[in-house]
Amino acid sequence: MTPAIVVHGGAGQVEAERHERLRTGVRAAAARGHAILAAGGSALDAVVAAVRVLEDDPEFNAGTGSALTRDGTVEADAAVMDGATRRIGAVAAVPDLGEAVALAREVLEAGEHVLLVGPAAWQFAGERGFHPAPPGALITERARARLAGAGTVGAVARDAAGRFAAATSTGGTNAKRPGRVGDSPLPGCGTWADDRCAISATGHGESIIRAALAHRIAVAIAAGIGPREAARAALAELRALTGREAGAITVDATGWSAIQLSATMPVAWVDGDGAGDHLGDRVP
Repeated sequence: MTPAIVVHGGAGQVEAERHERLRTGVRAAAARGHAILAAGGSALDAVVAAVRVLEDDPEFNAGTGSALTRDGTVEADAAVMDGATRRIGAVAAVPDLGEAVALAREVLEAGEHVLLVGPAAWQFAGERGFHPAPPGALITERARARLAGAGTVGAVARDAAGRFAAATSTGGTNAKRPGRVGDSPLPGCGTWADDRCAISATGHGESIIRAALAHRIAVAIAAGIGPREAARAALAELRALTGREAGAITVDATGWSAIQLSATMPVAWVDGDGAGDHLGDRVP
């Protein structure tokens, strides 16, 4: 099967002067993940590598550049899911965590739990060789100013063996309450992968949770609906239910889609037809 990877940099309203920087970032992330796939690596390895690129890029709301809580701190959420086994690892509301997707991968590999939350997650992180970022190191001036922009990053991939994986990472919403957990680390909400597809969602987290957006798309794909049509229907349902905005990237055995309700969602991909990127394919 032809490998493919799709990466998103969050759905939202983004200032025009940031557009090219966002496109550059998602292109770099897609290229990093595809290099792993092209070398015969797994979809799981590819999505984690792609998301790590975006966590280190201050243009995106994950890792460096994360949105701040109302106390002016960073609390990270992330999840990774292996479609072949349906194993998932996730972390949520972990303070000063700059590589949340990598820690989520460690939770998956440990196999003891699915989701670790809050400061106590640092006990496990320390056992795995992670260290908190110095206070303030993940905070950018744009985050301090609480400007609107793209939020959450994610990647979905299909490897040469036909396996699927998804990864999502976020700093959450601006001025959130400390301890708030969004959709990204919740299976079936912001992140999902199974033996047919992988999905990473972005947008208004509470609405994505209410709509169980990622799983809703996966159920439609299992019923024989293509990824674009499945995502379009699920997003329409979310909008009817909540009136809020969201987006999703999806890959299955037949192809992939990237579609959103918001004005922009930076996306990049590499598949059998080559590489590309855009600022979103908006649902009317």
